[in-house]
Amino acid sequence: MFGLCTSAVPHALLDMCASIFNAVGIYMLLDVNSPLPNESLNPGDLTSSYNSAYLNRVFGIVEAFKNFPNTLGFFGGNEVVQFPGSQTNVPPYLRAVTRDLKDYIAKHSPRNIPVGYSAADVREYLADTFAYLSCAIDGSADDRIDFFGLNSYSWCGDVDFQTSGYDILVQMFANTTIPIFFSEYGCNKVEPRIWTEVLALYGPNMTPVMSGGIVYEYVQEANNYGLVDLYDNGTAALLIDYDNLQDQYNKLDIQELQSGNSSAAALTSPRCSSNLIAASDFSKTFRIPSIPSGGQDLIDNGIENPNVGRLVPVTETAVNLDVYGSNGGRINDLSIQTLPDDQSNVPNGGDTTGSTNTPPSGTSSGGEPTSTSNAGQASINVFLGIIAVGVFSLGQA
Repeated sequence: MFGLCTSAVPHALLDMCASIFNAVGIYMLLDVNSPLPNESLNPGDLTSSYNSAYLNRVFGIVEAFKNFPNTLGFFGGNEVVQFPGSQTNVPPYLRAVTRDLKDYIAKHSPRNIPVGYSAADVREYLADTFAYLSCAIDGSADDRIDFFGLNSYSWCGDVDFQTSGYDILVQMFANTTIPIFFSEYGCNKVEPRIWTEVLALYGPNMTPVMSGGIVYEYVQEANNYGLVDLYDNGTAALLIDYDNLQDQYNKLDIQELQSGNSSAAALTSPRCSSNLIAASDFSKTFRIPSIPSGGQDLIDNGIENPNVGRLVPVTETAVNLDVYGSNGGRINDLSIQTLPDDQSNVPNGGDTTGSTNTPPSGTSSGGEPTSTSNAGQASINVFLGIIAVGVFSLGQA
């Protein structure tokens, strides 16, 4: 299972959140950027926004999560190639950030951690974005991505592999040399969501090319994509979308999915060339911007006073808050189950139906998708891929 432990929280609480995820076999994919001012690349002002202060923030996320064995990877960017004009100027800067992250990880992390990109499903530039970021310049992997995420919402309701356009995506990425997965999925134009795309995404038509996906999103917000309602009185309630998703996950053949294709690890990326790019207005230059003033010093010597994350013991396994099923009944005896090292959280055929019709009270948490969220206050049996969107604000322990 993939997850994202996010919130504006003190550092000690972030350590506990990530450690709980590790204890129950949940891996983390982390965006090093945020929607806050000066904490992401500005497509309209790339030369000014790509600076040492920005890199200091990016490297701070690496410091916070590098020591957790369940840190699966970092996103160097999210939907930056999206608006008119961005396809021309942004791609070289995405490779620059990828390079800088890899250099910092190589210098300051105890292990190699992959770096990738999460793309908007802008079909006219999607294949070019992938080709540009994943090819090798002069045979080097230093500034190319290690994985490619796609935020896709084309499967809405009870459609199928063809009518959803999933077949086109499989054709588009058929020759990939790196892992590709949905970094967001879960169209809510038809409600409740029935998640029939799960069996397609993890089925034989897609697994030769795609590597699963991450559902958007865990906590219910104003955009109505959530699986769980968190209330201001400390209670939580599962929504019908949660139950429907769990039902689909329980149908998967996990043993078959885990068998994998070991030969894929030996694939090599194509050499970068303008011939890889189809759109006439997409960047065809592979001259990557130099690191900004002060950036190399950060890589060489590390950032000042980093909040370095660390695993902490997880001794409390009981969930000490009231959690309710989608039927309004309270879920009794809820607890987390710790797993042996290197094990993953997988569907277990469990049932989260509440036992009594005693619905929660209080005001539901809400807000915009990119706002600071209290996701992670209630961590209960989520499988394979749920994304919780929030803003990292690393405070002191």
